[in-house]
Amino acid sequence: MNKLLFLDFDGVLHPTHFAGEDPFNRVHLLEETLEGSNIGIVISSSWRFTHSLEKLQKLLPNSISSLVIGATGSPVIGKHPRYQEIMNFLQSHGSSNWKALDDSYWEFPTPCPELIRCNPNTGISEKQIQELDQWMIT
Repeated sequence: MNKLLFLDFDGVLHPTHFAGEDPFNRVHLLEETLEGSNIGIVISSSWRFTHSLEKLQKLLPNSISSLVIGATGSPVIGKHPRYQEIMNFLQSHGSSNWKALDDSYWEFPTPCPELIRCNPNTGISEKQIQELDQWMIT
């Protein structure tokens, strides 16, 4: 498994302000795209601080859950924290081909070609799916 996808939840799988209603209402877009792929998914969402990896996997459809290989570790305080958490994960797992689906662009350096930026008001859309597809076939 040489490609890793770092997956945020809020602002990606559902709008950031979904107020508890219809969580993961955008996950079907990701599910269709990843079907049959061998990409490893790493959960980078802050949900990892309040839910076990097992619980997070149960929240996701089986087709995505089966691709989950872990979650990023301890929180990083400072500049570009999500990016640093991803770098720490990559360092300990020896991979360098990665993308992050995230709406928190300020948690990444600019530019960050690995970031597939989602709109926090809508979550993942066709634009991000096209970027993901492009990366998957290269």
